[in-house]
Amino acid sequence: MLPENDLWILSFYRASEITGALFFGRLARSLKPNDIQRDLTKHFCDEACHAWYWTECIERLNAKPLKLPNAYQDKYLEAAGIPVNMMEVLAVTQVFEQRVISQYSIHRQVPGLQPEIKETIERIMRDERWHIEWVGAALAKMEKKYGTDLVESTLHRFRQADRQVYKKTVDEHGQRIQDLMKLRRR
Repeated sequence: MLPENDLWILSFYRASEITGALFFGRLARSLKPNDIQRDLTKHFCDEACHAWYWTECIERLNAKPLKLPNAYQDKYLEAAGIPVNMMEVLAVTQVFEQRVISQYSIHRQVPGLQPEIKETIERIMRDERWHIEWVGAALAKMEKKYGTDLVESTLHRFRQADRQVYKKTVDEHGQRIQDLMKLRRR
């Protein structure tokens, strides 16, 4: 049986992956074909698959995903503002993907973690590593247009926002992720 807190966390991951897929799909559709549009299309596909992997994982654990009102990304706009160009979209994506892989790394280490959850996390983390690589490479190319200082300051701004959003998420849902946070403090 999947404990309620575990179901909530997995459903939260699933909702975030759905949100990411929808965002990247709309963004990829709006761009002219080029390298970024190509990679955004793959990124969109990965995020949609990740949502399915969480759905499948939850069902293998004899549960049904919860319908949650918000995803993690929904809080970014309030904390950091709406990205105004592709460089800012990629900067916030880079910071978010780094948060995701960090969170999955922490979760993967939870003692007594069900094998289905661990397998799903490891499967998704392979894609997350590529997301960080392609976005990092695209941002490096954009330094010519925007300047290294602006790219770095934009990343810094979104990292600050991410810390704020993560803290708020932990504060709001601390009971649900208490075991994960205990691991992180070690």
